[in-house]
Amino acid sequence: MSQSTTIKEQLTEDMKNAMRNKNKERLEVVRLILAAFKQIEVDERVVVDDDRALVILDKMLKERRDSIEQFKVANRDDLVAKEAFQESIIREFLPPALSTEEIQQVITTAIAEAGASSIKEMAKVVALVKPRVQGRADMAEVSKLIKTQLTG
Repeated sequence: MSQSTTIKEQLTEDMKNAMRNKNKERLEVVRLILAAFKQIEVDERVVVDDDRALVILDKMLKERRDSIEQFKVANRDDLVAKEAFQESIIREFLPPALSTEEIQQVITTAIAEAGASSIKEMAKVVALVKPRVQGRADMAEVSKLIKTQLTG
């Protein structure tokens, strides 16, 4: 096995630490993440590697952001706080977010690789960009930046 630990291994270790420290809130979130991994492994009969883990964590993050918006509208500050806490724990297992400049560079490179020159070719560019920024950028924002570069 390699020197670097996988996201799944980090989560398992974090779960053990949360149990030892009797940190129930953190333990609940870490178990939630591990359960999502397990669900994919059982349903698809695969082993979740780091690339797939990033996709799952990214999806969980998006779900939390959507929930926070819904709960804010409903004035449910208690639930906003719970979702925000979960979001903060999930972020700990993702690589550092890319800056707007870094995202722009990835997009510029992808546009050149795809030979894209119009908005009609946006899907090609997204297909190249998405795996490069997975877990490190909000794809909704990335899509807006791609659209701007292709129309500008």
